[in-house]
Amino acid sequence: MSVWDDLVGQEPAVAVLRRAVEDPAAMTHAWLLTGPPGSGRSNAARAFAAALQCEAGGCGTCHACTTVLSGAHPDVTLVATEGVFIRVDTTRPLVELAQRSPSQGRWRVIVVEDADRFNDQSANVLLKAIEEPPPRTVWLLCAPGPEDVLVTIRSRSRAVGLRVPPVDAVAELLVRRDGADPRTALVAARAAQSHIGIARRLARDPQARERRAAVLSLASRVRGVGDAVLAAGDLVETAQADAKAATEERDAAERNELLRGMGADGAQQLPPSLRAQVRQLEEEQKRRATRAQRDVLDRAMVDLLSLYRDVLVVQLGAGVDLVNVEQEDAVRALAAGSTPEQTLRRMDAVGQARTRLAGNVAPLLAVEAMAIALRPQG
Repeated sequence: MSVWDDLVGQEPAVAVLRRAVEDPAAMTHAWLLTGPPGSGRSNAARAFAAALQCEAGGCGTCHACTTVLSGAHPDVTLVATEGVFIRVDTTRPLVELAQRSPSQGRWRVIVVEDADRFNDQSANVLLKAIEEPPPRTVWLLCAPGPEDVLVTIRSRSRAVGLRVPPVDAVAELLVRRDGADPRTALVAARAAQSHIGIARRLARDPQARERRAAVLSLASRVRGVGDAVLAAGDLVETAQADAKAATEERDAAERNELLRGMGADGAQQLPPSLRAQVRQLEEEQKRRATRAQRDVLDRAMVDLLSLYRDVLVVQLGAGVDLVNVEQEDAVRALAAGSTPEQTLRRMDAVGQARTRLAGNVAPLLAVEAMAIALRPQG
């Protein structure tokens, strides 16, 4: 067993990281781990952090490895924003923490899972810490691509690129690690386009598979403007419900913990001196819910793109496997009822909707415009 076992299809990247653990001359103070969504950037960062703390270089079973992988190691800090940006008030404490020597482990490691979400101000604060690193501190920054982080940070970090793992490797991981049925695992890995986290959810959660099928059905049921508007509303409502379900329980626990810490647990009315702290927490929770909703919608659009990709594959007679094997009948019906040019226009509409969402356009407006563009043209 090893901390590297679950990094399927990433042999070149793993070789670089293992060499850095074993050879001090190959080690550096800042790393930039890049790769497409689902490639396992954060998993690679956690494995690297565990290997750095482990006396055996990442055995996967010792106290150092297990505490790092569980998020409990005192010298490994994991940062994953649930807001749209990583702000200055989050970055400054990290910079201060980076100046401290490790308390128990061999290194102080700070893993930032969404380094592409630093805004200009917070990125400049981080830059100062990377320019003057303490000797036993390591920054592990994760982002989709090198161009997604500030160029001055990129130039001071060692880049390691991850790739999309093969579908078969992801399916094998789901069977081995999660006990998934082999056929379900393979279907989930294809549908997720090798995104390990999404594939795992699809393999384990029948409701997740049903929600995805409902999203894909939008391509067939939109026949006119009225259908498009109704379908867009359904999609946005589903995203809101999913985001609420994902954050509601945590929001309540955070509020209760805050009130308990302030000695106001069970109070009917908060004194003015405490309201500001509660209001700050509510604003942070609102930002988290906004990001969760946009992430759900963006994933739905990626799924739609995969469906139209399959339609185009059939229309062009390309000899490649379908992503959505369980929707093959719907794919062939859509392919027979449209032209490749129409399919490309629909893919452009989905891509434009993703761009609008990223630019903070109101979700309902962006999705309505997309759905209207997907209807058959007379």
